[in-house]
Amino acid sequence: MSELSSVSSPESDSSTAVEQRQLRRVIAASLLGTTVEWYDFFLYSTAAAVVFNKLFFPDQSSFVGTMLSFATFAVGFVMRPIGGLVFGHIGDRIGRRKTLAITMLLMGIATTLMGALPTAEQVGVIAPILLLLLRIIQGFALGGEWAGAVLMAVEHAPAGKKGRFGSVPQIGLALGLGIGTVVFALLQTVFDDEQFLAYGWRIAFAVSIVLVVVGVIVRLAVDETPAFVATQKTLNTASTPIRKLLADPQLRKNTIAGCLARWAEGSSFNTWGVFVITYATATLAMDEVGVLLAVAAASGVMAVVIPFAGSLVDKYGTGLLYGIGVALYGVAVIPVFALFNTGSLVLLFVGLIIVFGVIHGVFYAAQGTFFAELFPTDVRYTGMSVVYQFSGIYASGLTPMILTALMEANGGLPWAAAGYLALTAVISVVATLWAVKLRKASRWSDRSLSEASSVHDSAVESADDRADAPVAEPARAH
Repeated sequence: MSELSSVSSPESDSSTAVEQRQLRRVIAASLLGTTVEWYDFFLYSTAAAVVFNKLFFPDQSSFVGTMLSFATFAVGFVMRPIGGLVFGHIGDRIGRRKTLAITMLLMGIATTLMGALPTAEQVGVIAPILLLLLRIIQGFALGGEWAGAVLMAVEHAPAGKKGRFGSVPQIGLALGLGIGTVVFALLQTVFDDEQFLAYGWRIAFAVSIVLVVVGVIVRLAVDETPAFVATQKTLNTASTPIRKLLADPQLRKNTIAGCLARWAEGSSFNTWGVFVITYATATLAMDEVGVLLAVAAASGVMAVVIPFAGSLVDKYGTGLLYGIGVALYGVAVIPVFALFNTGSLVLLFVGLIIVFGVIHGVFYAAQGTFFAELFPTDVRYTGMSVVYQFSGIYASGLTPMILTALMEANGGLPWAAAGYLALTAVISVVATLWAVKLRKASRWSDRSLSEASSVHDSAVESADDRADAPVAEPARAH
């Protein structure tokens, strides 16, 4: 009998092969999709620092032109919460798969059209207005992207691998930023300054449409997530997810804690991936191509660190890894700015690799799964979108402007700006501890993400669930 039981049937082998193919598709769709979306979104940030301030705001002083360019950059973050609410609702009602295809298509069209825009010299004030409108569409589309991409990976993940799968979409951010900056650096190398400003920069935006078509095809080839399908079968989908999110006291607390916990991550990424380009080239007079390559190198390191850190999430838990990473960021900010202020491009490389490539990679790997654990399936897309996108206004979008203003007020010195960044780390560490406590107190009717916690946490929560949770919770309309 034991011999018979040890022999797998052709049907089971076939089923396993199908599951493995589906998981590979999930990984490919999550990674490719977020890479393309972040390439599109942060392509704008690079262009804002080296192109748009010259072509779309040419009559302003260097400081004002840069601030106006970053202001249109921030508008994308203001639109992201609106997109998060709209696509979060759609994703929680009709599914993650279709929603992600829509967001990618919108993003690709807006980015491609940016590359075809006339400049202020050609059409006057219409140029920055059109740029602003396309940035609004970008922000709206990205508002529904991040949460859906993370959920597509996490809700498909096998038991014990939620952290590892949840880190895959995060790699897309590093790759998207890295590819975007490398493309810009190469174009600036191939073309002289006049050629680059005339048409060279447009090539980077035109490439987007090809990447988007491939990304949409790959995403539509992936099945809907098992967690969402199960929720649909039990008729337990929330009719209005945002209403449930705001009405439930536990969910409100989890949302607030998540928004505060993300503050440091948003300020970190937009300092090292966006602001530093302008700071190093304009204030420290470093070589523009060299700075872009430094950012790209740090992004490459981050892409390697994230999957490694994701495997640690499954072992030690999301809260621990996220909190430690944020704390290290807070400690490193001032020393890293001291390295930058030497004016050495080599030390800029070193500083960015440490604080952006390694430290940011550690806590960013844990972030997606950490936030997913704060919400039940029926409002998870909406909840994660609210946390990530609403916090993005102050944590991400305003960061370059805040840092620019603080440095301008302090004669170009970075210490007040560094102090602000360290403060965001303190706030986020405290909020992370609060979120971990709230998560352990949560009692969702579905425990589809319980495996994402550490083995110890999972055992404790399972025991608690058996003791405290009702046998079944009747479906309710929300």
